[in-house]
Amino acid sequence: MNISVAELLSATATSVKVTDDTLEFDLSDGRTIAAPVAWFPRLNQGTPAERRNWRLIGQGIGVHWPDLDEDISVEGLLLGRPSGESQVSFRRWLEQRKNRKPTGGASGRRKK
Repeated sequence: MNISVAELLSATATSVKVTDDTLEFDLSDGRTIAAPVAWFPRLNQGTPAERRNWRLIGQGIGVHWPDLDEDISVEGLLLGRPSGESQVSFRRWLEQRKNRKPTGGASGRRKK
């Protein structure tokens, strides 16, 4: 698939949906792009409430999940890039996650 630089620069996220299997971004140009959640280990480990708690960053050039400390760009999704996080970093994050005390969960509200 060939994607022009103009397509990458003009497409921004307007909405996000995460299911058990799929991450979907609705884009400002009318497209919806999707990737397997398995490509993003932190999202894969997230609870439904944590997955719903996201906000657009950079006027929609990416999405941030504060409860999971995860950022995914529209460009990366369009280019079919899975997470670039190293296994060492991911294991460290998992360990910290196991050791932290629950804070009452995510609000489940989308923030823009």
